Amino acid sequence: MFDQVNGLPVHALVLHAAVVLVPLLAFGAFVYALVGRWRAKIGWAVLLLAVIAPISALVTVLSGNKLHERLLEQGLKGRGAEIINDHMGFGTSTFWFSLALGVVTLVLVLTTQRRPGSLPRVADLGLAVVMVALAAVTGYYVYRTGDSGATAVWGQY
Repeated sequence: MFDQVNGLPVHALVLHAAVVLVPLLAFGAFVYALVGRWRAKIGWAVLLLAVIAPISALVTVLSGNKLHERLLEQGLKGRGAEIINDHMGFGTSTFWFSLALGVVTLVLVLTTQRRPGSLPRVADLGLAVVMVALAAVTGYYVYRTGDSGATAVWGQY
């Protein structure tokens, strides 16, 4: 399922969804956490991204694992294998941090959208701080994953 479609690696087809959706989640969560007056306007989009972005990251990781298996079968080794192993590590971290960001975002959006002001101020502030931190870390790992993937495909090793 995650291996190939018409001879193309699924990873090459699905990674672009994660490249777009995970940073959008990070940015949306950042804005939702810090700009209270925009919450009512962007809550639905952030809620949707909190669900879809981690799923896209998971599908990207699973398809990357299949591509890695195929490359190993074809004799991948040496510096190329090291670069791809680093890339896989960054991709796995991207998934876990996007999942954590998605969960925290869901909690904050669902508790503040139903009845604004119902969440104690300290809890709202605490979740917002966690969201901002997770958004920053997720953004970092998206960058590192993409950079290492581009190095694996286009770089010299």
